[in-house]
Amino acid sequence: MKINLQLLLAVLLLAGISLPAAAQKTVGLDNWFNREIHGKTGKIFHYTWDDSANSGFSQLGGIFQKQGARLATIAEKPTPKKLAQLGVYIIVDPDTTSENPNPNYVTVEDVKTISKWVKAGGVLLLMANDGPNCEFTHFNKLAGAFGFQFHPLTLNPVTGRNWEMGAETNLPDHPLFKGVSKIYLKEVAPITLSGKARAVLTDGDGKSIFIAETSYGKGHVLAIGDPWLYNEYIGHSRLTEDFENGKAAENLCSYLLGLPKK
Repeated sequence: MKINLQLLLAVLLLAGISLPAAAQKTVGLDNWFNREIHGKTGKIFHYTWDDSANSGFSQLGGIFQKQGARLATIAEKPTPKKLAQLGVYIIVDPDTTSENPNPNYVTVEDVKTISKWVKAGGVLLLMANDGPNCEFTHFNKLAGAFGFQFHPLTLNPVTGRNWEMGAETNLPDHPLFKGVSKIYLKEVAPITLSGKARAVLTDGDGKSIFIAETSYGKGHVLAIGDPWLYNEYIGHSRLTEDFENGKAAENLCSYLLGLPKK
């Protein structure tokens, strides 16, 4: 008798059984809620693994791979069967109608499916964007299931190349910032918390939360108010040498990969 492995994994997750070891090192990047098509090339781009321009996540993907992870693109609606193959699932900047005339909004069914997967041991990274550039209403239904609420504001605005306007130096004692003294984080949507969710990084005045996290069942959720570590600002192609986004990216990958439960 042949066994459908993907279906078996999905059944295990729905039953609340922890993620199998084979899935723990697979990092899935959403390309369903964020699905922009380039006006000139007609190709899907923006926050994808294979986008090597400033707008892509190819460099972050490379760091994941160096740390032993396998990359996957989730270009369809998340299902128990698909999520069962992942240890880490990343959703970045869901589309507005100005970015995609027919966006795939987060549904109630999506919230239930993703929540069950996290509860069984999955690690979810939610990355929003500043006010005009992210769909908040439906995305917050998912974020709210874990105690987060992104707000359509723009904090840390940066004018031209005045990088210091986006500098964060009051970094907490947290694995994300081990060995890091200065990061660049611009045009961020702030986060408010409820339930067991807790702040990781607040702005210099301590009033605005930029990064937060929570445990959920056997799993974990990290929320960031910006795409943050895309190619444009992960290294020093633009930023001056004193910014350590590259090191922070290594820490982020290591942190996320270390969280899935066996």
